[in-house]
Amino acid sequence: MIAREETLRDLMTRAQGGDKQAYAVLLEQVGRWLTRFFAQKISPDAVDDLVQDTLISLHRKRASYDPARPFLPWLAAIARYRWVDRLRQTYRHAADELQDQHSEGSHEDVVGAKISIDRLLHQLPEGQAIAIRLVKIDGLSIAEACTKCGQSEPLVKVNIHRGLKRLAALIESE
Repeated sequence: MIAREETLRDLMTRAQGGDKQAYAVLLEQVGRWLTRFFAQKISPDAVDDLVQDTLISLHRKRASYDPARPFLPWLAAIARYRWVDRLRQTYRHAADELQDQHSEGSHEDVVGAKISIDRLLHQLPEGQAIAIRLVKIDGLSIAEACTKCGQSEPLVKVNIHRGLKRLAALIESE
C-alpha cells in the first residue's frame, strides 16, 4: 500500500493530538515512503540508517508541522536535509582518509616544495618576494601586508603582479 497525502496528513494531525496508534501507523507508512525515496539516492546499505535518522528528525520536528499544509513536502524537506547531511559526512570522511594517506609519506614532499618556493622567491626582487609571501602564501589581506612590510597598497599589488609574472617566466625557463 502506497501512502497518500490525505492519509498521512490525517495520521500526523491525530498523532499531534496524542493518538499513539495513529503515530505508530504514521511512522510505519513514512518509513516505507522514505525507503523508496532514499533507494534512488544512496547506496542500498545506507538506506536503513538514513531512514532511521529521518524518522528521528520527524519525531523531533513533529510539533512544527502545520496540519493546514501538505504533509509529503514537509517530510521530503526533512528527508533531503538528512540525505545532504549524510552525503557531507560521507565525503568529509573520504576526504579525511585521503588527507591521512597523503600526509603519511608526504613530509619530504612538503619540505621539498617549501625549498622550491623559497628558492624561486630568492630570485625575485625583495619587495616582490615579500609581497607574494605575505599575501599569497601567508594569506594576509593587501591592507595587512602593507602594514607589515611598509609598502603602499598600490605598490603591494604591483609587486605581486610583477612577481607572479616573473615567477611564471622562471618556472617556464626551468
